[in-house]
Amino acid sequence: MSPPLKTVLITGCSANGLGSALAHAFHTANYHIFASLRTPSKISPTLASLPHITVLPLDILSPTSIASAVSLVSAHTGGKLDVLVNNAGGAIIAPALDTNIEAGKELFDLNFWAALSMVQAFAPLLVEVKGCVVNNASVSGVLPMAFQSLYCASKAALILAGETLRLELAPLGVRTLTLMTSGTKSSFWVDFKPTPIPESSYYYGIRDYIAGLGDGRMQNDAMSAEEWAGLVVGAVTKGRTGKYWPGSMAWSVGVMVRLLPQGIIDMLLKRVVEVPGSVAEDLKKRTANIGEPAEPAK
Repeated sequence: MSPPLKTVLITGCSANGLGSALAHAFHTANYHIFASLRTPSKISPTLASLPHITVLPLDILSPTSIASAVSLVSAHTGGKLDVLVNNAGGAIIAPALDTNIEAGKELFDLNFWAALSMVQAFAPLLVEVKGCVVNNASVSGVLPMAFQSLYCASKAALILAGETLRLELAPLGVRTLTLMTSGTKSSFWVDFKPTPIPESSYYYGIRDYIAGLGDGRMQNDAMSAEEWAGLVVGAVTKGRTGKYWPGSMAWSVGVMVRLLPQGIIDMLLKRVVEVPGSVAEDLKKRTANIGEPAEPAK
């Protein structure tokens, strides 16, 4: 009789996303996969048809939904889970001055608090088998990317929380792996809706440029989702812990943030996302027009 398969729960498994690629890679590595997503109909039919795949409806923002997922997984595995992958997330692209605070809080709920909630809920199952927590963060969590302040901040929070969890969970036998993901192709931007820039904004004149940052252009020359997923699964199965840098140029970014002065990092980032000089020019024009007498009525 063959031994039972190891198990992994992955959040955010919509078709053509990184979660879906991870599910395929873990399946190749002979795991039973709990492929979770809020809307089960969005899963790839190919993935759903594979053996040892359990499609798990899960809203990671709902404590009730998380509790139901814990019960389902526990019933299937006898109260055990080898790997938990917090992959689901979102983004906001907008100037910090124009970002809706409530929308920012919702982004933190999705990118940070939901991941922590999942770790808390599944901890007993992970401790039972000395499992592994994998948090899909981003190099944006260590880089000041213009017009992505809330996204960067939420990923920075996830990185530091993950590294702290690594220390706290180690005595319990649970590993924590923080993915410093960079340059990976996925469907992340397909349904992305840009944040409208109000006419009163200092950045209204470059609104089209800002909106264009969400069109997927930053995935040009990026690593395929399949290659990225293979690296991640390899890191998990080899017992890696701490920060791991998968994706196009990720390793180089890791070296850069460790060794280079911030001024040089800023200069390099401007080649990726810059704040155009026209912002300052628009401000001068706006300031010059203040106090000018209105044209007489005709």
